[in-house]
Amino acid sequence: MIKSFKEIAASGNNLMVVDALNLCFSFRGKVNFAEAYVNMVQSLRRSYKAKYVIIACDKGSSSYRKGIYPEYKQNRKDKFELQTEAERIQFEIFFQEFEKALTLLEESTEYPLLRFQGVEADDIGAYICSKIKEFPVVEHTWLITSDGDWDLLIDKNISRFSYVTRKEVTLENWHERYDFEPEDYISIKCLTGDMGDNVIGVAGIGPKRAASLVQEYGTAIDIACCIPIDSKYKYVQELNKSKDLIMLNYNLMDLVTFCAEAIGEPNCEIIDNTLTEYLV
Repeated sequence: MIKSFKEIAASGNNLMVVDALNLCFSFRGKVNFAEAYVNMVQSLRRSYKAKYVIIACDKGSSSYRKGIYPEYKQNRKDKFELQTEAERIQFEIFFQEFEKALTLLEESTEYPLLRFQGVEADDIGAYICSKIKEFPVVEHTWLITSDGDWDLLIDKNISRFSYVTRKEVTLENWHERYDFEPEDYISIKCLTGDMGDNVIGVAGIGPKRAASLVQEYGTAIDIACCIPIDSKYKYVQELNKSKDLIMLNYNLMDLVTFCAEAIGEPNCEIIDNTLTEYLV
């Protein structure tokens, strides 16, 4: 049985996983926000009655994804290079304050901070979610991020809060946001891509067509195995040329399957030890 939001929030044995840099962007354009950032984390902890809080933080772009697709997030790098000198200085000041916020958070709380070179917070969050069933002390996990990619992780005991929309995404209210089932999300992303990360989708296929293909043929891997598909439609003809693209996107975007590989075995061991020591 799926719990309602009130039932979830009422528990005192919740875990809150914070996408640290993502949350920090709520302070963009502000200065001296380190203390306010820590206060926000503490406020969220109280709101979601989290006994446990883990801070997951990016440290550079994903080495794993760059290794299989060098153009990964290249659009962001290109945009950064077009900044004016004043914009670059403002950007640097922002990140300096973010580092102060992380330091203050470490000094004033006992929350574990998980951060590894070439590893993204998405993968850390996904890995924690993959392990959380081993810790029955945690009744529900809240993912604090505005990044919809984290919705790949949602199940009956895992939900997300976005500081941008000020709304929760849970298994209970999933269809208020999406027109497809949670288990179909990764397949739809493999077909449509993710322009924010410079991951290209199949030409002519948006969410509705992707959902229709998934409903007819199955997962993205099933669809790739069915190629070529006989059809006069141009978007299907584009699909027939995109088997390698679909499989590449699957490797790039399936957090659940590839998070451990993206993190690396030594770092996974650190996370395992942290969970064992902290979630008691």
